[in-house]
Amino acid sequence: MHTDTERCVRAVRSKDARFDGVFFTAVLTTRIYCRPSCPVVPPKAENMVFHPSAASCQRAGFRACKRCRPDTSPGSPEWNVRADAVARAMRLIQDGVVDREGVPGLAARLGYSTRQIERQLLAELGAGPLALARAQRAQTARLLIETTPMPMAEIAFAAGFASIRTFNDTVREVFALAPGELRARAARSSGRDRATPGVIALRLPFRAPLNPSNLFGHLAATAVPGVEEWRDGAYRRTLRLPHGHGIVSLAPRPDHIACRLSLTDPRDLTLAINRCRWMLDLDADPVAVDEQLRTDPLLAPLVDGAPGRRVPRTVDAAEFAVRAVLGQQVSTAAARTHASRLVTAHGTPVEDPEGGLTHLFPTPEALAGLDPEALALPRSRRTTLLTLVEALADGSLHLGPASDWEEARARLLTLPGFGPWTTAVIAMRGLGDPDAFLPGDLGVRRAAQGLGLPSTPAALTARAAHWRPWRAYAVQYLWATDSHPINHLPA
Repeated sequence: MHTDTERCVRAVRSKDARFDGVFFTAVLTTRIYCRPSCPVVPPKAENMVFHPSAASCQRAGFRACKRCRPDTSPGSPEWNVRADAVARAMRLIQDGVVDREGVPGLAARLGYSTRQIERQLLAELGAGPLALARAQRAQTARLLIETTPMPMAEIAFAAGFASIRTFNDTVREVFALAPGELRARAARSSGRDRATPGVIALRLPFRAPLNPSNLFGHLAATAVPGVEEWRDGAYRRTLRLPHGHGIVSLAPRPDHIACRLSLTDPRDLTLAINRCRWMLDLDADPVAVDEQLRTDPLLAPLVDGAPGRRVPRTVDAAEFAVRAVLGQQVSTAAARTHASRLVTAHGTPVEDPEGGLTHLFPTPEALAGLDPEALALPRSRRTTLLTLVEALADGSLHLGPASDWEEARARLLTLPGFGPWTTAVIAMRGLGDPDAFLPGDLGVRRAAQGLGLPSTPAALTARAAHWRPWRAYAVQYLWATDSHPINHLPA
């Protein structure tokens, strides 16, 4: 996108928010970079250059606009669609791998050399992995400065900086303000909640439109007691993080998602935010998705009636795979009961002063030694579950940001008890494949028949070829024709 100068100029002049995060506008005369929807008067076309990432702008010597705060734009939707090395690298960087394991760790996870990864990222994003991670650290620092009373020295190390001096220099360079000036500026605004000690309150942006009914309805209806809950108009859940654990509360608002985070270690802030954004599919481009699905005249009325549906995902793909097995051929309520028993017996206890959350979902390692006789499941289901957790625990099966979608599907299909439905639902909600499709799902087939679409799996798959690469979103629209609780916000 950033190489199409004419299209970028049109987006800037029309202040089109759909392109926020897709590219960034750098102004040669002011040395400032903005998001396309920046409310200021657009500069002359000859003074604009375009970059694919905030890190690329910073690397070129531009600082973030104080008005539109381009560093807080939604992420590029491009990483949702692709499973190549660059897209997987971006997902891993957002997951904090560079901060924890360095560039060699990133390269090792992807199966490339450090030099290959740096070259590919630089060619496509205008910045290498260190610059991309630095931009992410700067944004984390800004959030901590503006939303917490933490001392600046603690913020520096919590955000991932190696020294206070590097922290100060980076903040000044990126935001053209000293850390103390950023905090004073935030204190003068009234949009921040800083009243609850230990809680970080922030807004998660998204590209409009967003339909919260199926997104939050699905998460609330399938919530595992103790790990997830719907309370006071918000979805809440526990998070297992590298340096500790957290509890997040997410509530839909007209122009953002209200997020409240309680963390045992602030170093996990960036990762927690990115996992929440991933779970709610906030970096999607709903306009592009809906435009493609509207090309089918039988699907178009569903899209026009409630545009902006997202795919409800998960914060942990391994957790979701376990829950998908527990949900095979049983009701939603029964799946929650099975998962709750596992959580009570093998989950890590946590305290939740603001609600009723009690545990972290157990890790595959904690479940690998399960006694089969202790599981209230059919024998074949026990075998499926135990084989899955053993494969996850010993590393022979990888499910996460670095997963190649096709390789993960192929590996899952080799496990006993894994058929097309289970594999596809893990790809859709666990791995984030936007083209995952469930032609054999009973709800999908019923909806298709009601709309006049083919209802047999083979014929429906052939018809759905026109919906690609957004078939996972088509599933959300088809499911929404049913009155099941997953399609409605709880009262």
